Amino acid sequence: MISFENDYTKGAHPKILQRLIETNFESLSGYGTDPYCESAKNKIKSACHAPEADIYFLIGGTQTNQIVISSLLEDYEGVITPETGHPYIHEAGAIESTGHKVLALPEQNGKLIPEKLQQYLYEFYQDSNHEHMVFPGMVSISYPTEYGTLYTKKELEQLSQICGTYHIPLYLDGARLGYGLMSQESDLTLPDIAQICDVFYIGGTKVGALCGEAVVFPKNNAPKQFLTRIKRQGALLAKGRLLGLQFDTLFTDHLYEQISKHAIDMAEELKNCLKENHYSFYLESPTNQQFVILENQQLKELKKQIAFSFWKILDDTHTVVRFATSWATTKEELEQLKTILSIKQKGVFL
Repeated sequence: MISFENDYTKGAHPKILQRLIETNFESLSGYGTDPYCESAKNKIKSACHAPEADIYFLIGGTQTNQIVISSLLEDYEGVITPETGHPYIHEAGAIESTGHKVLALPEQNGKLIPEKLQQYLYEFYQDSNHEHMVFPGMVSISYPTEYGTLYTKKELEQLSQICGTYHIPLYLDGARLGYGLMSQESDLTLPDIAQICDVFYIGGTKVGALCGEAVVFPKNNAPKQFLTRIKRQGALLAKGRLLGLQFDTLFTDHLYEQISKHAIDMAEELKNCLKENHYSFYLESPTNQQFVILENQQLKELKKQIAFSFWKILDDTHTVVRFATSWATTKEELEQLKTILSIKQKGVFL
């Protein structure tokens, strides 16, 4: 069995594990006040070209989204997100559990459309009854999107401009940020994101770390008592060194970029392998997630040897599934996949 199920099936990059071993018996202060957290923050500030940034380390993506969103909203406000967005679909009501509604808008290939956002905000305030409604208090998007697609710099700037007009923050979920930035089709850099967005996070869990995400408020604009808010909602590690050390390693000698590029290179080989064996794609993704249409019998047979993720039912006889590469995907795994697909194509499905 080979796995392309997701980008967090494996542990952590060996350099991270080595540093954890090397520093294991050091006695350090807790809750992110140790020198490794401080070093990681300085390296992230430098990579973002944001010397005034406020940076916090949290344990996972859902906790990060929940805490950032609930901290930025007033109690009468909700968060705008694409209708395929993670907070709306796959976070088990985490945002709603804080008393804030998720306001889902139509999307295109996973992306929030600037014109749709502008229309929604304009019509909300034109409605004479809007004071009886949930106010749109911020916008949350992800880069890459849930479908592995990318916002262009122009699109991100358009969203930011609209948010600025209505005085609401733009938040970017970067669970797979490295894979987006290293895509051949990306025209964004980390400093671009820090300049355009009001807050974003750099994903570690899916990009080489055992766990952890780095929240960046690039303009010294963190909400009041943000650390206290993190603790109140159960996302503050006593052994904060675990997170700081991992990000310190990822942002040393461009490791984050290197391992992200590896995932993209592997995804391109994966894509070519699937195309060579005549598999159809649900959409074109330039990142590490590839969405494939399988006939249901095909799906049943492939699952015996390959792990991948269910995505959606397309029709009565076809299902969309996701293949994902990661920082840890090997050429040997791709060679195994090529062999399996070639045999299946010749034997079972023709």
